[in-house]
Amino acid sequence: MAGHSKFKNIMHRKGAQDKKRSKLFSKLSKEITVAAKLGGSDLDSNPRLRLAVNNAKSQSMPKDNIDRAIKKSEAGDDENYEEIRYEGFGPGGIALIVDTLTDNRNRTASNVRAIFSKRGGNLGEVGSVNYMFTRAGQIIYKAEVTDADSMFEAALEAGAENVESDDETHEVTTAMEDLHEVNKGLEDQFGEADTVQLIWSPNEPIEIDFDQAEKIMGLIEALEDDDDVQEVTGNFSIPEDVMEKLSS
Repeated sequence: MAGHSKFKNIMHRKGAQDKKRSKLFSKLSKEITVAAKLGGSDLDSNPRLRLAVNNAKSQSMPKDNIDRAIKKSEAGDDENYEEIRYEGFGPGGIALIVDTLTDNRNRTASNVRAIFSKRGGNLGEVGSVNYMFTRAGQIIYKAEVTDADSMFEAALEAGAENVESDDETHEVTTAMEDLHEVNKGLEDQFGEADTVQLIWSPNEPIEIDFDQAEKIMGLIEALEDDDDVQEVTGNFSIPEDVMEKLSS
């Protein structure tokens, strides 16, 4: 979504870095373990595992941690995680999708519902908001790897659908099924991307002001602080002036 990656960066800067990094590594490890368990430990034949490992590397997760998470999938006593998606509305009617991996669906449902309620939102039924989004691929590079025109040309040639560049990043969007191919094409030219992942892309993002952004930030931070929550996505867009104010 427009401004989404910058919004994440703002939240991470505002939080306690060591604590957030430890929690992030834990969630990345969980996704790697589940991906390897479902599709095998060979990265070439398991696209989900390949994405999970790429994301872990982009967050500077140590190789030992990655290898340990993959090996955990082969152990007989590893937890059985279930993927559950929650949908709801935040303050101001912002649609939110919450993806979780849990070994206790009752605990997770109770926690997610309580966070929505406490932060001025409400949890909806399955299907209540996902029609407002399209599943897509996202590849993010730092701005310094190349200029905007070169990234645009390379991305389109590789099969991407759109590129948005600014002073900090190049954000490439692809069809879900084209993510691996586009990433490979860009990697050949510019090296490994900072982030390669599947996202929920809002069809018509709602532009929000500073007060709304603070409320949404509080809700998303609270959700992402829960150990079972892997990713939270909303259909909002933050103007540059609001982004600067949030950063200060």
